[in-house]
Amino acid sequence: MNRLVKTQLTPAKFAVDLGDGSERGFYVNQDYILRKLGRPHRAINIMYCYYPLDKEWPARVSEACKDSDISFQWDYPYDDYFPYRGGLGGNTEGEPFTCMRDIRRHGQDVVLTLTCDPNVSDEHIIAIAKDLRNYGRMMLRLNHEATGDWFSFTKRTDYQGVADFFVRFVNIVKEYAPNVQTITCIGGLEPDGGQIEKEKEFAQTLKAADIWSIDQYLSLNWGWPYEVALKENSQHHRKDPRAIYDLTKRSFDRFTYLNGGVRKPMLISEFNADGDVTGPFEQLNDVKKFCDFIKEDPDRWLSGFTFYQFRDDGRLGLEITDPNNSDVGIEQPILKYYKDMINEDFFKPGIEDKGECVLPAKLRWGGSEDSEGLGIELSLEADPVFAEAYFEGSLAEANLMMEINGQWFYKAPGVKYVDFMPAFFDGGIKEPKTVMLNIFAPPATGENDPSQGEDWQTNYYYEMKELPRIRLEFEPVVC
Repeated sequence: MNRLVKTQLTPAKFAVDLGDGSERGFYVNQDYILRKLGRPHRAINIMYCYYPLDKEWPARVSEACKDSDISFQWDYPYDDYFPYRGGLGGNTEGEPFTCMRDIRRHGQDVVLTLTCDPNVSDEHIIAIAKDLRNYGRMMLRLNHEATGDWFSFTKRTDYQGVADFFVRFVNIVKEYAPNVQTITCIGGLEPDGGQIEKEKEFAQTLKAADIWSIDQYLSLNWGWPYEVALKENSQHHRKDPRAIYDLTKRSFDRFTYLNGGVRKPMLISEFNADGDVTGPFEQLNDVKKFCDFIKEDPDRWLSGFTFYQFRDDGRLGLEITDPNNSDVGIEQPILKYYKDMINEDFFKPGIEDKGECVLPAKLRWGGSEDSEGLGIELSLEADPVFAEAYFEGSLAEANLMMEINGQWFYKAPGVKYVDFMPAFFDGGIKEPKTVMLNIFAPPATGENDPSQGEDWQTNYYYEMKELPRIRLEFEPVVC
């Protein structure tokens, strides 16, 4: 064990977020995803709905209306996402808060996609904003794909009403939960048009929101799950990745124009190609082409995308849900490409050495793109046979995210041992070298602590008083 240094998490050149759960699949816990992919994401997107004025609420609408004659995913009285259990008269013990805490414990920010009845009162919005105060630098994507006509909120008012509701919601969130960044997700330019969809109504949302976004599927079977995509039917499409990239960039230019020439961060909040249309190999190829366009473009106009999604009941996932057991995922060819892609330097956050450190050390968790940790320099003779850490004393109850040799590991409160050997399974160390064990401390409960000071909504602090005991060995116990 050599130097002890301060470290700083810094943003990637291009942020990659991941969708986890929707109307098309259940939430998958972050321990499983971390071990599958090797590193945390900038953020995890979860999708919920809030229609508290409906008689079916708070049931999931597909369960409440399971005997109804439904032939399209969005034909229910309200959107078939899982219900947001907070809000006015609700509580924060159930979903989505259990998922939000899981996401933040694992060193990731939350993107909450929420479809909401535009007829709810300010009191409902205030209650939701207060629900979100404890969750750090999260993002809220309200009433996404707002220029479409499939979600229930577009059927309860006109488009002007949808846009006005978005602005009203954002203004209340800024007052009661300033830690939350808001995302407007609308349609972009029509292929032959000079204006965005419903520009007159929705230009105001570009000015109100912190972040702009569009959803882009290179291919999609929107008839799922009621129609299998076949050459003989038509509820599906496939588009050229280059054309989609260029159209999205032109849409961003129009957004900027409508915002008085001022750029804001731009995301593709749902991105993938649908294996229902392309099959698994062309799905991978189309996504790769699009990612290559991002890397090759010197104009960094696009800030990130959310891959939709980790495990999907159809073919829009890195895994497909096993129909025999929804707890089991069937890995698709795109998963290996995706794992390699997110571990490229262009797509992953940096860890900067900020100089010498001594104990006790105060670690600050600001979020996945801005946190301060510590690094322990370790000397390796070659590939280790054993590489593990033991957490004793106060460290036993710590909540830690750790990176070594390019892989990340999680230590939950109460866990006293972590095996780092998966970081060395590739067998790439043939001669002596030093590596850093980088340690960060997201909040153990998944929530920030109001008692920690004026900046508690955006920062969480943990004092590390001692170091883990490291075991490194370079030959078997018995040779």
